[in-house]
Amino acid sequence: MIPAMFVFGDSLVDVGNNNYLRLSLAKANYPHNGIDFPTKRPTGRFSNGKNSADFLAEKVGLPTSPPYLFLRNKKNKTSLFMNGVSFASAGAGIFNDTNQILGELIPLTKQVDYYETVYEDLMKQLGSGGVKQHLSESLFVVVIGSNDIFYYLGLSVLQNKYTPQQYVTLMTTNLEPQLRRIYKFGARKFVVVGLGQIGCTPLLRVVNQAEECNEEVNNWCVNYNERLKTMLQELKSELQDLSYSYFEAYNFMQNIVQKPATYGLTEIKEACCGIGKLKAMMQCTPFSTYCNNRNEYLFWDFCHLSQAASHIFVDAIFDGPSQYTFPINMNNLVAV
Repeated sequence: MIPAMFVFGDSLVDVGNNNYLRLSLAKANYPHNGIDFPTKRPTGRFSNGKNSADFLAEKVGLPTSPPYLFLRNKKNKTSLFMNGVSFASAGAGIFNDTNQILGELIPLTKQVDYYETVYEDLMKQLGSGGVKQHLSESLFVVVIGSNDIFYYLGLSVLQNKYTPQQYVTLMTTNLEPQLRRIYKFGARKFVVVGLGQIGCTPLLRVVNQAEECNEEVNNWCVNYNERLKTMLQELKSELQDLSYSYFEAYNFMQNIVQKPATYGLTEIKEACCGIGKLKAMMQCTPFSTYCNNRNEYLFWDFCHLSQAASHIFVDAIFDGPSQYTFPINMNNLVAV
């Protein structure tokens, strides 16, 4: 349906970039991750199998965009870039200093730096007119921001410096120039995913006795999403030929949490793989226990979706009604 898909983001769409970062602690390259992947092996995805990046590629008939760090030293890398590349990095945020405690990561700014080098390689191969045509028909997926919220929540220094309102405003203020840079280097069709109900992850539910969602954090997500939508509308009115599909992950996730059976899910609070209460005391490791009915769980580990949930989300991103996707869904964006 499209020539290529380029993916920017965090662990929700990382397909293994962090495996090539020697000093990164944000890795999922060990069991039980990957237990339902076709190879039955861990791949660097924080999932029991495929994640959203895989399903998005399937929707448009492309292979999953491979990790940039895997491709960049290959001899025939430019031809390998033709169907798209993933720059997504687990732990990454909009801000460069988000999650520095996890060692090496690829923050969004650096992901866009890497994209510029890919653009230059494609320019050499396709020429100016060719690359313009190729990229104008390609999709650029952006899934980022969750780690910035988690980081703010865990760092009193940031909380003392900024109110939640100021912080989420700063997030969109820092995201905008990166989207402009991607646009400058040929991107015309963007799929931008808003923040989900971060306060309803097992990681944050386990903090209170009643195992309820953290509504304060959820409110931060709502505020961020509102600013993000406004920013995207302003960019579209300013930048020629820019089209986008925004996915309201928050409202969609809220619907799943309220009516899980509608989506074939039975467990929305507890993680499938982990340790302790709600299996949320530690991320999924070889020492963790995991559930057998993985297709019925919303969460694979303490903050990442299961393969089944990722598939459900991507179905909504691709074909969703205007309640969740606007101004158009991804399927309509492809046809623009």
